[in-house]
Amino acid sequence: MKENPSSKVPLIAPSILSADFVRLADELASVEAAGADVIHVDVMDGHFVPNLTFGPPVIKSIRGATSLPLDTHLMINNAESSVEQYAAAGCDWLTVQVEACTHLHRVVHQIRELGMKPGVSLNPHTPWEVLRYVLPDLHHVLVMSVNPGFGGQSFIDAVLPKITELRAWIDREGLDVRIEVDGGIKPGNIARVSAAGADTFVAGSAVFKSPDYKQTISALRQAAS
Repeated sequence: MKENPSSKVPLIAPSILSADFVRLADELASVEAAGADVIHVDVMDGHFVPNLTFGPPVIKSIRGATSLPLDTHLMINNAESSVEQYAAAGCDWLTVQVEACTHLHRVVHQIRELGMKPGVSLNPHTPWEVLRYVLPDLHHVLVMSVNPGFGGQSFIDAVLPKITELRAWIDREGLDVRIEVDGGIKPGNIARVSAAGADTFVAGSAVFKSPDYKQTISALRQAAS
């Protein structure tokens, strides 16, 4: 049987959505030196979500500024039309929204065939069961614990049972799939999220708005372990 993902060391993924964009290269170097495991990149198109961020050209520049894996979350419509561009930009993990993908199985396999680790994201209201038939093909499931589109929102406690149910199914099936959680993660609540079954944690404001990135990342990791 494959390794049980719930036994994996927790990963901390600072979200650059909360970073200082004027000093982005410095911010990336700082969180890498502070012990981050992954860099989380939020791509928004102004359609699937109301906000607008950046695309492949900026990600290509980010790729040149850090050695950490780039965990890119596509909050966009018609993601399948641009997967190749994100692969070329240097993304390592690529996550699409289940609510925006008509042919999810096809997109997941497209991501993997391009050498990236495929993930699927669930909005807070979306049940995990919609992924049952693609879970064996995934590297990770990204559970949104806020409504996507903006940083700095508060954690929605109602997603905790969904994380627990998803973890139980993954473990029961012996799947090697990580559970990532994004939205309102901070040292004060990460232990509850970890106890529910998550193993990968996106933290934006908690890290980039803190005075000491290293201390905050260490506190997150310790609380999640």
